[in-house]
Amino acid sequence: MPKPSTTKPIPAAGVALAVAACSSTLSSGNELQLLPAGQFKARDGRPTDAPCWYLDAALAQVLINAAAARQTPYVTDYEHQTLLAKKTGNPAPAAGWFSKLEWREGVGLFAIDVKWTDRASAMIEADEYKFISPVIGYDKTTGAVTALYMAAITNDPAIDGMDEVLLTAAALHFSLPTPTPLTQENPMEEMLEQLRWLLNMPVGATADDIVAQLQKLIDQVKQDPTATAAASFDLAGYLAAQRASIASLSSAEPDPTKYVPIEAMQAVQTKLASLSSETAAGRVDKLVRDAVAAGKLLPAQEAWARALGNKDMEALSAFIDSAAPIAALSGMQTGGKAPAETLNAAGLTEHQVALCAAMGVSEEAFAATLKAEQS
Repeated sequence: MPKPSTTKPIPAAGVALAVAACSSTLSSGNELQLLPAGQFKARDGRPTDAPCWYLDAALAQVLINAAAARQTPYVTDYEHQTLLAKKTGNPAPAAGWFSKLEWREGVGLFAIDVKWTDRASAMIEADEYKFISPVIGYDKTTGAVTALYMAAITNDPAIDGMDEVLLTAAALHFSLPTPTPLTQENPMEEMLEQLRWLLNMPVGATADDIVAQLQKLIDQVKQDPTATAAASFDLAGYLAAQRASIASLSSAEPDPTKYVPIEAMQAVQTKLASLSSETAAGRVDKLVRDAVAAGKLLPAQEAWARALGNKDMEALSAFIDSAAPIAALSGMQTGGKAPAETLNAAGLTEHQVALCAAMGVSEEAFAATLKAEQS
């Protein structure tokens, strides 16, 4: 497989998230291997949306620089409880912290200043915890690792049934997708941000999105007979002329015979607003249903997606357009839903009971949370 280029930033639409549990054995020392060198996969075959995960010296240097620029250290917790805390309401104590990363050629990426808590250190020494599970961002086209978010100590390197819950929680926790560029410097980013503001586009809009929106505006300006040729077009002058025209119209004395009564206008506006609301609701409903059918949204995300669409349709469309298959979910044939199983007294499947045990959550609390989300 060719090595991914390190001269261009990765577009937002190509960024995905993974809970990449690795089989590196833990020790209570201050060094910890987070990721291996070269190409690697999870024990269950992930990633399914890229040839493999990939890390080399150039990619690692970006992660090292990002770590050096952080004001707060990376957290290592127990079984990814930090990601699950919002859903379960349970505490998420840290097992340790680290800030400095180091690349070792042919071996991988290491945290070299790990500070374990006394409790975690004792559990690792007693072999109560054996493996590390980092949360990473990667390019879904090449598999190149582009970001490191946190890590957890665990006893199941493959994560197995925890993937669906963890990846959904991680996506919300880290407000993905936001790519980490492969270049250390991106002089165009400031200009792109200013253009996003000028064009009233979402923060996640890519350079291609901005170019497309600019082209729409250029096409509109060209249709205005007062505008000059594109080669000599003066945007500042054009806007000044428009403002002058508006000011001139505002100062003119209106002709009462050319206007309708305010009550009639308000009635029409009310009706139009109602029709617009119904149309918008229909668009949101179709967009959400299509996204769930396409696997870009989980059924559990429908309520959130509808609320976002009703508030900001453009933001929902941008989110769905840029949504990438989450590594642990993209191969599921059940659309994110568990297959039919026998329920226990709490109304949970065997899989959900195992999940409760893994997270340290009571079956009753889990069932109550599940019921609240489905209502």
